[in-house]
Amino acid sequence: MPLRCAIVARLAVLVAGALPAERAIAADITLMCPPPMRAVMTDLVSAFTQASGRKVTIVFAPSKAIVARLGGGETVDIAILTAPATDALIKAGKLARRVDFAKSTIGVAVRHGAPRPDIGSADAFRRTLLAAKSFARNEGADSGIYMKGLIERLGIAEQMRPKTTLVPSGYVAELVARGEVELGAQQVSELLSVAGVDVTPLPAELQHVIVFSAGVAATPASPAAVDALLKFLAAPAAAPVIRAKGLDPA
Repeated sequence: MPLRCAIVARLAVLVAGALPAERAIAADITLMCPPPMRAVMTDLVSAFTQASGRKVTIVFAPSKAIVARLGGGETVDIAILTAPATDALIKAGKLARRVDFAKSTIGVAVRHGAPRPDIGSADAFRRTLLAAKSFARNEGADSGIYMKGLIERLGIAEQMRPKTTLVPSGYVAELVARGEVELGAQQVSELLSVAGVDVTPLPAELQHVIVFSAGVAATPASPAAVDALLKFLAAPAAAPVIRAKGLDPA
């Protein structure tokens, strides 16, 4: 709470300056957000609402669902997606522009209190995966696709297959916290969203950085309010919240 209050205080002037008199009559903001960005967007949007008085309606959905909905003609003021997904929607004419604001990395979770996994190098990570009794990753999302390819590059796909649980949606770390699997890999921001786990990022030589962007509609209901929110997300004062959620400012 103190961190959020500090952000509200430091950004209130920025928001007020970006919202002219039309703020009293303009429509509110609609925003779509995928699970990796849920925690940080919840806090940042809450701070923005407190500072501006502007209501932001957030629709949480998997990235694939957001892309499908926008591709099918649904409209939204802002869509939070990876930079490549945003660019594809811009190319298709579904969004007009993008603003990068956060970088996400991948990590490994163990149940709280369990020994930290030795994943400081590619060889160590390979040995740790082979020694684990069970492992989970998400299926279909960016981090899951990357982990699948990484395991193949490490040459242990056959050994990992029978002890791997694929999670179609939601937080992999929930399985780890319940003791259903020994290790779980997903974006650090998602792993940190679950209580009862300890998280270690992949080493630099294996790391995969995912840039998240705010994709903006060509004709938002309230352009001034949308611009104010974008400035809010990219402002230096928002960086502490972004980092606290396991992300880095873009």
